[in-house]
Amino acid sequence: MKLIESTENAFGGVIIEPTALQADPVEFDRMLAYSIEAWKQADYRVAWLQVPIEQSQLIPIAVEQGFTFHHSEEDYLMMTHQLEEGAFVPAHASHYIGAGGVTINDKRELLVVSERYHRQKNAGPPRYKLPGGALHAGEHLVEGVIREVKEETGVDTEFGALVCFRHWHGYRYGKSDIYFVCRLHPISHEISIQVEEIAESLWMPVDDYLGAENVSAFNKRIVTAAMDSSGISPTPVDGYGDPERYEFFMPSL
Repeated sequence: MKLIESTENAFGGVIIEPTALQADPVEFDRMLAYSIEAWKQADYRVAWLQVPIEQSQLIPIAVEQGFTFHHSEEDYLMMTHQLEEGAFVPAHASHYIGAGGVTINDKRELLVVSERYHRQKNAGPPRYKLPGGALHAGEHLVEGVIREVKEETGVDTEFGALVCFRHWHGYRYGKSDIYFVCRLHPISHEISIQVEEIAESLWMPVDDYLGAENVSAFNKRIVTAAMDSSGISPTPVDGYGDPERYEFFMPSL
């Protein structure tokens, strides 16, 4: 009997090669049982099994062999098996990441939006907030906030500084959420809203926004922080030269 093809990670774990999985459930069951025993004897601590969605018929077999669900994406399910009792299994991603832009023009006007779903739920006056939203997978913070502002308002901006962030728990699907607030500078002014999500967008005098009763205390505070704080800016760091992977923010020296 052959072992299922695998590689070793740096933490005493064994990673099963997804392309090596037997399509025949009976053969997969036999090879997996044999491999688990061999990995235990070799003192591996955790086995990682990524099952492609087109081979989902193998999932119940893996469960019977002691594997549990770890996380899933659109095209696969990741499972783990603690070959050593109590072996540490790192959690999957625990947070959502979002960003909002404080964009103020030369007339001391703030770019704000009113979201369509709030308009539908509330009969009162519009609730104005900063444009922004969730970052895409693999997207830098600078790129994400500029993209979100552009998508929601049609306004082009350039990044100024990161001025603050907030962190809370119990967000979507029970995950936590980090929301970064960035100061942006407008390089265009004409507004063209994203009609699927945004009911209205406008340039509002900053003093009107800060004095409005229907603007949350949090939104007022972060606008003030963006105006009063120098913030921290994107800064290259020696030894981390790949701009596609790394993004650092530090105070100016």
